[in-house]
Amino acid sequence: MSIYDCTVQTLEGGNSRLDAYAGQVLLIVNVASRCGFTPQYTGLEALYRRYRAQGFAVLGFPCDQFGHQEPGDEAQIRQFCDLNYQVSFPLFAKIEVNGAGAHPLYQFLKAARPGLLNTEAIKWNFTKFLVARDGAVLRRYAPSDKPEDLGADIEAALAATAPAASSG
Repeated sequence: MSIYDCTVQTLEGGNSRLDAYAGQVLLIVNVASRCGFTPQYTGLEALYRRYRAQGFAVLGFPCDQFGHQEPGDEAQIRQFCDLNYQVSFPLFAKIEVNGAGAHPLYQFLKAARPGLLNTEAIKWNFTKFLVARDGAVLRRYAPSDKPEDLGADIEAALAATAPAASSG
């Protein structure tokens, strides 16, 4: 399986295959509106705006598995993100990241980059995965890792996997 084999539902209810993001560096994050880490939306949006022209995207996946911190429906999530954080990066429908109902994307991410002590479970909202242009999962970050501290890793991923320049 590859990350690009996954189909996800958009926040607006349509289906999207992640192969639409092939060739980009991705930061995949499980997000929530009522979490102590929710202000990280500001940093995630700043990263997206800073690097998107270089082939970078943040993909947000709302999740309500941690303390019922994402209780809203998709329309409420969109409204919250628009009004409070002016989120322009792609957001998807609410998913589960742990347990029997864990989305295949998160099954893949957790297996590719386990957490501390080799545990696969997502510990909380705002766990982040950095994915290379070829779909390789490069790094897993804890919820406490601030988006503004990830710039060097994102820049390295963008440089290491930059498309070859054409000569002529």
